[in-house]
Amino acid sequence: MQVLGPDQCETPDQGTAVTIGAYDGVHLGHRALLSELGSRARARGLASAVVTFDRHPAMVVRPDSAPPLLTDLDQKLELLEDCGIDLTLVVPFDRERANETAEDFVTEVLVGSLGARLVVVGEDFHFGHGRKGNVAMLGELGAVAGFDVEGVALTGESGDPVSSTRIRRLVADGDVSGAAELLGRPHQVRGEVVHGDGRGAAELGIPTANVAVPAEIALPGLGIYAGRYLRPDGSEHLAAISVGRRPTFYDDAPAPLVEAYLLDFDGDLYGEEARVGFVTRLREERRFDSVDDLVAQMQRDVVEARAILAGG
Repeated sequence: MQVLGPDQCETPDQGTAVTIGAYDGVHLGHRALLSELGSRARARGLASAVVTFDRHPAMVVRPDSAPPLLTDLDQKLELLEDCGIDLTLVVPFDRERANETAEDFVTEVLVGSLGARLVVVGEDFHFGHGRKGNVAMLGELGAVAGFDVEGVALTGESGDPVSSTRIRRLVADGDVSGAAELLGRPHQVRGEVVHGDGRGAAELGIPTANVAVPAEIALPGLGIYAGRYLRPDGSEHLAAISVGRRPTFYDDAPAPLVEAYLLDFDGDLYGEEARVGFVTRLREERRFDSVDDLVAQMQRDVVEARAILAGG
């Protein structure tokens, strides 16, 4: 898959079948649309293309209420490539882009950069300044510019609607298994392994990797999870994962931390880029009366995580 910016894009000779959107999560609804796009592109001899953005548009338009992201840009591009897309055009989204009219976006990006012959988007797709552009407007513009337009429902395998908003809500509630059913994979967060307060190995006997997840990424609700930890070398490890504020030690801790205990692993993880996937929630985070009580519960968590993960 080619990944290009607007200034790098040369209009494919055969023209393109294009979809547009934030594509946060690249969930099953997105994948169904992308599969349809690919089929239609092949039938018409077109290249398949996705137009997405370098950040979620809400981060510019309404930063105070922008949703947490299910995927960062790198992961989104990886997932799009897995869907067999020929070309992804990553459009920088800034205030100037936010003020661009729907008509100008179509002229510059869809026609000028991609030579669109077919545009396939979700039924509730909106774009352009004030979100004034929609499927109906795309159809009108396409009739003049020479591309067809189709709006499709974003649904999963069961035919039920799937949305990034719904998945974010499940993740926030700690229902990571429910989120995985709609994503088609476990929800994953990424970040560098950094030094914590040194308590895990020395005081608790359970060394954890403290993963510095960017603030804009959606974290599961506070609790203990069973999941998997993927290292840069491609090795995957079963893990018991805490997303929490460590209430046994702190009355008012700052933002939640992601701490992963890798089962059957002994080694230095500091400085590496970790990928942590959440399979199921084991329990809520809670305060313990003593460190001994906390350690005993953590040991039970590890046993439970191992049993669950070993079965699948």
